[in-house]
Amino acid sequence: MPTTPATAANSATNGTGTQEPIMLELVDESGNTIGTAEKLSAHQAPGQLHRAFSVFLFDEQGRLLLQQRALGKYHSPGVWSNSCCGHPYPGESPFAAAARRTHEELGLSPSLLAEAGTVRYNHPDPASGLVEQEFNHLFVGLAQAALRPDPEEVEDTAFVTAGELAKRHAEVPFSAWFMTVLDAARPAIRELTGEAAGW
Repeated sequence: MPTTPATAANSATNGTGTQEPIMLELVDESGNTIGTAEKLSAHQAPGQLHRAFSVFLFDEQGRLLLQQRALGKYHSPGVWSNSCCGHPYPGESPFAAAARRTHEELGLSPSLLAEAGTVRYNHPDPASGLVEQEFNHLFVGLAQAALRPDPEEVEDTAFVTAGELAKRHAEVPFSAWFMTVLDAARPAIRELTGEAAGW
């Protein structure tokens, strides 16, 4: 099978030089595991409901860390989004996956990482034709160390206040799921950052 950006991004080397597909955990509407599916097929229209996570990290001033997704990504390349997001491996806890991917993408181990609820959504991506049918576990925490972003994953980063986010969101492309996960996480964000931060 020829390697395309989508198939390459959806495979992992198994140590023998051959590629194995990345598998995701399929869930029902209550978040109970019901099976697995290969990553790309789970995102092809109409999409299969699967487990995901989203992380929101803040600095000591209460500013949110945004990441711009790498331009080489097959899904939503170049758009701005929350600090980190992804999918647990089958059988991996969402908390462990959030901590793992935050370190892999940003070179950072978050402090005070805490659960912030869940949200279920269905967001088609017009550019790629892929669909985000996700049961998303939300996490908030602090970024208290220097960032070392992986250029394969992250094009750019920025810390923004609530006001700066509103301005940026009106001017540049963001991921289709960004506002859904941000709004769902706001109660936990306010608890972490305090009312004065404006979230």
